[in-house]
Amino acid sequence: MEIVVIGRHTDVPDRFRRHVEDKLAKVQQLSPRAQRVDVELTHERNPRQSDVSERIELTVRGKGPVVRAEASADDQYAALDMAATKLMERLRRTRDRHKDHRKNNGVSVPDPRSAEAVADGGAPSEPTAPAPVPTVDGDAVEAPWGDSPVVIREKLHRAEPMTLDDALYEMEMVGHDFYLFIDAETALPSVAYRRRGWSYGVIRLDAPVRSTVAAV
Repeated sequence: MEIVVIGRHTDVPDRFRRHVEDKLAKVQQLSPRAQRVDVELTHERNPRQSDVSERIELTVRGKGPVVRAEASADDQYAALDMAATKLMERLRRTRDRHKDHRKNNGVSVPDPRSAEAVADGGAPSEPTAPAPVPTVDGDAVEAPWGDSPVVIREKLHRAEPMTLDDALYEMEMVGHDFYLFIDAETALPSVAYRRRGWSYGVIRLDAPVRSTVAAV
């Protein structure tokens, strides 16, 4: 299993890289089909956010669903510890879910490819030039929004139709408050989102998808 560590607005010391490898050693045990773990370390330069200046994003990629966790703290190691704890818990839930499916159905249920959606907030003015578009599955492209200081991060994901139950499960695994997917029963683009407490909502577009490939 490959572990890829990158830094945004910060350098990643070799000592920290070694600590990441030790911290994520159990990923392979909980997720044998994991092929790569992306570790993204971001430093927030705003002094007003010094207590959460170090953010860690962990993303497990492989033949199964994408599992993701993130955390922020005033120290790289503290942020990694929190993010790794969340990640391990989600990997255990994924493993237990697979066991339940095999127990109830007698066969393994294929895991849908993740359609993780990432959206940045704000309502800036119209851009003066089109932003670059990602062309690789899971790749991200960042570009400024016109002349404003706002940066838009865009991702492209290959999506296959899934049930609402699978979409809610995938949303929990990536740790998002919403999830974009193609409904397997209606073929409609849909968004599942978290409401207050343990309730969820679903928004669907009245525009059937004709292809199994969707851009997020």
